[in-house]
Amino acid sequence: MQMNASYTSLVAVGDSFTEGMSDLLPDGSYRGWADLLAGRMAARAPGFRYANLAVRGKLIGQIVEEQVDVAAAMRPDVITLVGGLNDTLRPKVDMGRVRGLLEEAVERLAPACERLVLMRSPGRDGPVLERFRPRMEELFATVDDLAERHGALVVDLYGAPSLADPRAWDVDRLHLTAEGHRRVAEAVWQTLGYEAEDPDWHVPSAPTPPPGWVSRRTADARFARQHLLPWIGRRLTGRSSGDGRPAKRPELLPYEGPVHDGPVTGGHGG
Repeated sequence: MQMNASYTSLVAVGDSFTEGMSDLLPDGSYRGWADLLAGRMAARAPGFRYANLAVRGKLIGQIVEEQVDVAAAMRPDVITLVGGLNDTLRPKVDMGRVRGLLEEAVERLAPACERLVLMRSPGRDGPVLERFRPRMEELFATVDDLAERHGALVVDLYGAPSLADPRAWDVDRLHLTAEGHRRVAEAVWQTLGYEAEDPDWHVPSAPTPPPGWVSRRTADARFARQHLLPWIGRRLTGRSSGDGRPAKRPELLPYEGPVHDGPVTGGHGG
């Protein structure tokens, strides 16, 4: 496929993954792969414009209702769409409805941009997500089918060993670390046709000694107390971490954000 690697605008659509959690900046905001990607693209294209409509916790229906038409109206060169994974993690979900909404989103976005980018989202190894894995893979099969029918690109993060490595995930076990986001930015960068800066982004970091039993149990208890129980509480009460929260970058404006992929010290997402 012939691609133009000198795009002049980008709009990112989605949920917490695209908002940038848990790549926390010193000022308390989140950076994330989409900001990193925009920074790289801006370095190649003077006047580059970027919008990020993503909001944590959004389901695919909310993304379609709140973000898709806004993104399409901006008519950028590139639109990235990642959604539906939050739906698959709900105790009860109508996967037929999720597939239909994702198709609706793609049908609206594909004609509105030069290049639509979809993703097979990353999934860490471990028992927590195993029960949801069949739903995730059903979602990704839909992504592949829609990409083929509408000429979209697919970034396969699900098949990347580096992003299945638990070390790529923050303590909440739902969001990537800064290094994980850097690898995603590299994957999308290459998929768009730019020259690789890290050809081995999909290769896991060198092995490290596994934590001891006490460390693992302490981490499990902290995870359950700080993240799992609040997450379950929101699911049971129909609340979302993104309720009332605006998009991080709602307008398509010139971007002068982070160009470099250096590490940022920060905490975890909420």
